[in-house]
Amino acid sequence: MNAKKKAKEHMVKEAGGHTGSLLRQVILGGQDGLVNVLGLILGVAAATNDTRIVIIAGLAATMAESISMAAVAYTSSKAEKEYYYKQLGQEKKEIEEVPDIEREEIRLIYYKKGFRGKQLDQIVKKITSDRKVWLDIMMSEELGLTESKLKNPVMEGVVVGVSAVIGSLIPLAPFFFFPVAAAAVWGLAVSVVSLFIFGAIKSKLTAGHWARSGMEMAVVGTVAAILGYLIGVFLGGVYY
Repeated sequence: MNAKKKAKEHMVKEAGGHTGSLLRQVILGGQDGLVNVLGLILGVAAATNDTRIVIIAGLAATMAESISMAAVAYTSSKAEKEYYYKQLGQEKKEIEEVPDIEREEIRLIYYKKGFRGKQLDQIVKKITSDRKVWLDIMMSEELGLTESKLKNPVMEGVVVGVSAVIGSLIPLAPFFFFPVAAAAVWGLAVSVVSLFIFGAIKSKLTAGHWARSGMEMAVVGTVAAILGYLIGVFLGGVYY
């Protein structure tokens, strides 16, 4: 009884993967927003040395980046959801119109899992006696699709968009309080620390080590920022 209770608790815990997916979207939006705006504002700062221009460019990039990422998250989640229900309708139609073929597909699925003879016959009979179970098995085992993995498109868009805004404001914030040179240093420093934290948190959702993951994300962000800065220096030298 104790083992059964623990198994149920473990299944509930694993079913809570939606929280992990949500956190992944927060990290994705925040990371992309931060890296893209960081590289841009450092480049603009190097090219103009004008705080107002840097802030305007940074805010414009923040809005464009956030709206774009939110739109992509929304449309991709919506397409995934539409594809699932299209396949669901197709499988439901096939079970109704060609049940013999669909029954044999169930047999093949479990034959490949190692079931044979009477045991295989019982499994097929049990599954195909319930249309809902039959349909669920066809979706998950044949097509690899499960309804529990579907995301809310609106929620995905909002989470990614808001996260991108917050991430974008991290490197931009110092420019509201310091001169361009000092703000650029502070913006880079705060961004590197934030990227390391993002990477460390991300490792909790994967198999990576938190320090390695954090360092990797920090390095990638720093390299992007340096490239943006160098481009800004080059353009500043050309046009000013």
